[in-house]
Amino acid sequence: MLPLAFKFDDMPVLVVGAGAIGVRKAIQLLEAGARVTILAEEITVPLPEGVLHVLQRRYRRGDLRGYWLVVSATGRPEVNDAIVDEAHEEAIWLNVVDDPGRSSFYFMALHRQGEVTVAVTTEGAAPALAQEIRALVAAGLPRNLGDVAATLRSERRAVHEQGASTENLDWRPRIRELLEPGSTPLLVEVDDVGPP
Repeated sequence: MLPLAFKFDDMPVLVVGAGAIGVRKAIQLLEAGARVTILAEEITVPLPEGVLHVLQRRYRRGDLRGYWLVVSATGRPEVNDAIVDEAHEEAIWLNVVDDPGRSSFYFMALHRQGEVTVAVTTEGAAPALAQEIRALVAAGLPRNLGDVAATLRSERRAVHEQGASTENLDWRPRIRELLEPGSTPLLVEVDDVGPP
């Protein structure tokens, strides 16, 4: 497994199932900027604002075509089987909720502060453990990481505008200066911190 951060801006994604879990996944995808369509026979919880289309009917073969990524949250093995087959044939990224062995990606437990995102995964083995680890990590991080990232983005842009590269600059002293006084140190050795 290789954790990656994808840009979802305007990417078409499909969530099949509109129960609590399907809607939670739809919310995460909307927050990432995806164009979300929900396909479900029954809608059992309120849908979030921003959903592009709602198709209230059964899944049919061909429904995945045109989507970049699909989440199957139906709770029905026979429907999941058909979705898995179609996703493989169409080369579509697929997450089958509660069936990591048939998923081509996993959702991670996230902690966000501005432009800083810390992600934890157990590769689908124990989502509750990933959430607990996320909470522990978040409790140990400085509270101003988002502000630090925004400041460093601006400072890097200024260096670039002067025609210089930021690749060989040692940003560690500046990072330490910007972090809150007395805050918990980052959870890595200082020598492992590369350029922002």
